[in-house]
Amino acid sequence: MTSAEVRWATAEELPGLAAVETAADGLFAQVGIVFPPGTTMVEEAGDPSRVLVAGDPPVAFAMVGQADGNVHLDQLAVHPDHGRRGIGGRLVEAVCAHAAAAGSPAVTLTTFRDVPWNGPWYARRGFAVLDPAEWGPELAALVEHERELGIELAPRVVMRRVL
Repeated sequence: MTSAEVRWATAEELPGLAAVETAADGLFAQVGIVFPPGTTMVEEAGDPSRVLVAGDPPVAFAMVGQADGNVHLDQLAVHPDHGRRGIGGRLVEAVCAHAAAAGSPAVTLTTFRDVPWNGPWYARRGFAVLDPAEWGPELAALVEHERELGIELAPRVVMRRVL
């Protein structure tokens, strides 16, 4: 299997994904963002049916949830050793295909507005910034939760791609 193939994770793969997320998070130091210590998002997932992976063993993943009737991209992480090869884009497209098949009208996410591989990267993939007036109660709660966790270390935005 190549690192480009996307599939659903197995329960046995979830623990190893924390290292992928930690390595990907390390890239943010280049732009002055250092996350507070704590568990990774994927460590808290516990459910492989929420996680798409690329590679065997996985070198990247996308974790999904729900917010206000839409599929929400909780986390996207590509190990830096496998970056800039289109894997993240394939994972995003797989998330959007999953969402469309599930009847979701859109995919939402929260991300850093100005980090090149965050807000601008998602914008090139059809996501648009949502004004806070457009957030539903679950999106608003997610943003507040991120603030409480201390990850709003640079300007963040909520984005949506209508399917």
